[in-house]
Amino acid sequence: MTCVWAGPVFCRVLFRSRIRTGPDAVALIDRLPEAELADILYQYGEERAARRIARRIVAARAEAPITGTRALARLIESALPPARPGQPHPATRSFQALRIAVNDELGELAAALAAAERALAPEGWRVVVTFHSLEDRIVKRFLQIASGHAARGSRYAPETVEAPPRFTLAPRKAVLPSAAEIEANPRARSAKLRLARRTTAPSVRLDPRRLGLPPLALGGRR
Repeated sequence: MTCVWAGPVFCRVLFRSRIRTGPDAVALIDRLPEAELADILYQYGEERAARRIARRIVAARAEAPITGTRALARLIESALPPARPGQPHPATRSFQALRIAVNDELGELAAALAAAERALAPEGWRVVVTFHSLEDRIVKRFLQIASGHAARGSRYAPETVEAPPRFTLAPRKAVLPSAAEIEANPRARSAKLRLARRTTAPSVRLDPRRLGLPPLALGGRR
């Protein structure tokens, strides 16, 4: 989600909405081959035990359909070591992965970042809040490239000539919630806020592969 400041107190949120025509989570669980299901769990949930979980799901659905989120959560939990006190539920990463896959959230985020750049007037502020590392990585790289602060690749790779900076970062790093805010609102613990101000440079078309999207979000497998 991108929050575009058009004035001192006015905020417009840009969404790139479309009618979803892809499979829902039930279809993914019921029909995907084991390897493809493992790719979703690994790339969208950063689940290290993705192959083990996918193997357990495929074995279970061969005996009986997996019905309901509770049954799926228990199945995933059975494939992993017990959670330690204070840790999230073992199925959290897998559920995140399925949600991202169904909604194409990372692809939509990349498109929204580009759309907001085109819509934002010079001196306007872009404010983006992310809640997990996959989202934040995409936003961070977009702003690094757009501000001219992208990390250089290998010294043996061809040099990339960047366009004039379209944003200035203020501050350069993400703003994190304070201890008091987390205590008052525990859901804020994973939030990262990034701010950037639009320059007068024209917007450009950016190759989404430079944003660090997982291969699945770019139409390929791991």
